[in-house]
Amino acid sequence: MFNPRRLGLARKRRRFSAKILAEKTGLAVDTISRLENGLNSPDETTVAKLVQALGFPVPFFFDPDPEDIDTGAVSFRSFSKMSARERDAAISAGSLGLQLSSWVDQRFTLPTPNLLDLSYETDPEASAQSMRQFWSIGEKPIGNLMALLETNGIRLFSLSENTAAVNAFSFWRDNKPYIFLNNFKTAESSIFDAAHELGHLVMHKHGDPKETRSAEREANSFASAFLMPANDVKARVPRRVTIEVLLKAKARWRVSATAMAYRLNALQLLSDWQYKSLCIQLGRSGYRSGEPVGIERETSLIWRKVLGQLWSEKTTKNDIAADLHLPLDELEGLIWNLAGLDKRPPDGSGGLRAVS
Repeated sequence: MFNPRRLGLARKRRRFSAKILAEKTGLAVDTISRLENGLNSPDETTVAKLVQALGFPVPFFFDPDPEDIDTGAVSFRSFSKMSARERDAAISAGSLGLQLSSWVDQRFTLPTPNLLDLSYETDPEASAQSMRQFWSIGEKPIGNLMALLETNGIRLFSLSENTAAVNAFSFWRDNKPYIFLNNFKTAESSIFDAAHELGHLVMHKHGDPKETRSAEREANSFASAFLMPANDVKARVPRRVTIEVLLKAKARWRVSATAMAYRLNALQLLSDWQYKSLCIQLGRSGYRSGEPVGIERETSLIWRKVLGQLWSEKTTKNDIAADLHLPLDELEGLIWNLAGLDKRPPDGSGGLRAVS
């Protein structure tokens, strides 16, 4: 049977309104509405028009209901800047990510979630310290945050949203934590976004983070403290902070120059006047809109191992997409950049266990 919910998912993923889809298919807007509401069942000609317009394979529209994501439980970074269409497209990507995650879980044994529930904690600084202690990582800079998160059972996916309005989002599903990251941003920004979402996962597990600005501020403060521990920063940064000192510090802690300056100000290592002055200098040097001298982007170890094992079994990305009934571009958008496969072929499984 044709699944109307699959039609709605594909339309939202492509950022089409019902009117736009109607124009692309030559169907009436009312027809699109009736199809999505399950009031009509399309004939073969209509299905062919939908497939052509949306770029999803025919079997996709006849699969069981997609995984629902409770939007009230989703933490959206920069939620206030998103349009409804951007939000729906990102949520749709999350649904496809859950489908891919289930496919992988059937074939591999991935790390189990190993996070604290810090929903009782009101101090982000204390929460960040608790997580570092729980994971036994001390106070030194984190060399590979993505690997740390994956090792502790967080499922990571990338977003192919080429827009600054969609930074990242996270949620819990069936006691598993998920983070979706926009990899079109700088490497430093992606690291901070991942730490921000970690803050939501541990501090706002039972709440409704997207509706409160205070939750966003808490997640920002958590990320800042988690990536740049107060004691380590105070011990390493000299009393007189110049732009050269700042750039050296941001390289050590693998954050953006502006995030480093903000942290130094929060720790009172920079006065408000010094902070504003350094921000002006950073803007003139191109650091307000990017990182002229940046770090190498982190990539997923888990996805490289999964894809490497599948590759050794002669299972290609086209095979995976076909098995999932997904367009190849959607599969690639979820994992390919995250796994760094634009740079080099995947290696072996690296000890990842397949489900027997």
